[in-house]
Amino acid sequence: MGLQEDSTIAYLWQQKAMPLFKQGKYELGMQYLDKAVYYDRSSWLSYRAFIKCIFAKTYRAAIADFEECMSYDGNSHVMDHSYRFYIALSLLQLNEFQKAEALFKEEIDQMQKERGEEWVHHLELFYYGISLYEQRKYESAVEAFDRALNNYHRFSDVKYYKAISLAHLGKTEEASAILEEAKFDRSDGYTITEDNVIYERYPYQVRWDQHGLHQ
Repeated sequence: MGLQEDSTIAYLWQQKAMPLFKQGKYELGMQYLDKAVYYDRSSWLSYRAFIKCIFAKTYRAAIADFEECMSYDGNSHVMDHSYRFYIALSLLQLNEFQKAEALFKEEIDQMQKERGEEWVHHLELFYYGISLYEQRKYESAVEAFDRALNNYHRFSDVKYYKAISLAHLGKTEEASAILEEAKFDRSDGYTITEDNVIYERYPYQVRWDQHGLHQ
């Protein structure tokens, strides 16, 4: 009804789009979100980039939007994380592991320098570790995973990938023990804590079931 009165109100287009994304109707929702961006690009472009990264999973399109955002807004934030974080996450999903590693490291180092280790987000450390894990840099991956666990002690997904990394390093007993911890922590609900995880499985989030686990 509001759009019938004034079809140029970007917020109303975004509100019309949002429930569709939460229902998994990405193509339908995107046509409305595109309208929001058309009428108020500076307010809604970063949100569209986030939706492309986490919901629609159109990673190259997400990177293009985030790079445009950075061109006029610097490395600002949307949905609790920086533009650089989402670009790195998109690169990770495109198997551009070295590029993702470099961006995650840059983001983490900057936060550590400006505010200290305790302010580095556990999710950024997790994905930094994943970028190393995917390059078979298992010792470095374990170090990154340990940093994530220092901030979020029962992060089951981190423990799962740490266990695999340790197994690759020949530390099978330690790997088995940590995998059991991961299963126990996940059974208590400890996984990725982002608000939208109730709608979307995040990259590298482990699927668990009563018989074990499936990635």
